[in-house]
Amino acid sequence: MNVMRPAMPRSLVVLFACASGMSVANVYYAQPLLDALSADFAISHAAVGGVIAATQIGCALALMLLVPLGDILDRRRLMLAQLVALMVALVGVGMATSSTTLLVYMLAVGLLGTAMTQGLIAYAATMAAPDQRGRVVGAAQGGVVIGLLLARVAAGLIADLSGWRTVYFFSAMVMLGLAVVLCRVLPKQMLPSQRLHYGELIFSMYTLLRNERVLQIRGVIALLMFAAFSVFWSALVLPLSAAPYYFSHTQIGAFGLVGTAGALAASRAGHWADRGRGQWTSRWALLLLLASWLALWFGTNSLWFLVIGILMLDLGGQAVHVTNQSMIFSTQVESHSRLVGCYMLFYSVGSGIGAIASTMAYARFGWSGVCLLGATVSFLALLFWRLTLRHMPVITPH
Repeated sequence: MNVMRPAMPRSLVVLFACASGMSVANVYYAQPLLDALSADFAISHAAVGGVIAATQIGCALALMLLVPLGDILDRRRLMLAQLVALMVALVGVGMATSSTTLLVYMLAVGLLGTAMTQGLIAYAATMAAPDQRGRVVGAAQGGVVIGLLLARVAAGLIADLSGWRTVYFFSAMVMLGLAVVLCRVLPKQMLPSQRLHYGELIFSMYTLLRNERVLQIRGVIALLMFAAFSVFWSALVLPLSAAPYYFSHTQIGAFGLVGTAGALAASRAGHWADRGRGQWTSRWALLLLLASWLALWFGTNSLWFLVIGILMLDLGGQAVHVTNQSMIFSTQVESHSRLVGCYMLFYSVGSGIGAIASTMAYARFGWSGVCLLGATVSFLALLFWRLTLRHMPVITPH
């Protein structure tokens, strides 16, 4: 049963966006630090993508085991408990002395950072009025975009100043401050009417995956799109830290600032989705994603091409991502946490596969191999969208 809700205050929308950005940043700090981690822990370039894969395994576990809890528990208390555990995991990464310990704590960071981020997005979607849900989700996702991009910049800058370990100690302090703010400001949540046992809750995700056609189709598109994203960002540090550039971590991380335009795409895509133009947005965003690889191909020879390619990649990818979420959240109002958990499972699988495949492609074929891999995955996303278009239920504007 739909419940009429007042429009969400702008200040609360901003809080959700900022908190989502700070939470997701923890999952992406490692990307511009892969060369330093490789040197510190004697991990080869071909295998160092496993650090990113470990965080993505944590993401997948969070989406299956933690994120769904928001549909049966008070999200406010749940998030505060997760923040405390996340602080412990971040300190653990900073104190790691072996590659095994590093991977274990990276998995924990992926687990808890993802649980916080997706829990906040589901919370925002549940509190939003139906006719503003796309915009609210778009704003939260815009915060995620800015958070993950600034994470690369901040990680590179801090690592250059005082080493990569300081990145994680600093983030632990930021999470402490976030916990204080959320405890004081985040509104209390009414417990849902449905009281499922934990086992029933987890099994119901399988039911959603089996029965929800929108979730199935948009989830596969997300898997391919995020695999393409991960192919690029996981490999970028390797050519830019080598000849002829020899860029520092700060300089490499600064390329992420180009992608802040993706936050604008996220907000606008949510606005269009509220008006029933999600498929139109998907078509042009996926074409832009595919075209970005032509510019990125020349990126190691011309930094201008690299900047243009990053801009196209992030604009297209974030527009697809928000459109996916808006469509999925329109299906079952009382299952937002489970829906976002199921949807982001596709993201996690795609990101993990992309990270491993990317560093392997670079080790064997260089930057051209990375771009061919990314273009192939992007084309498959566009092809899948076109082939499944007639199977998508019609989603009318609110």
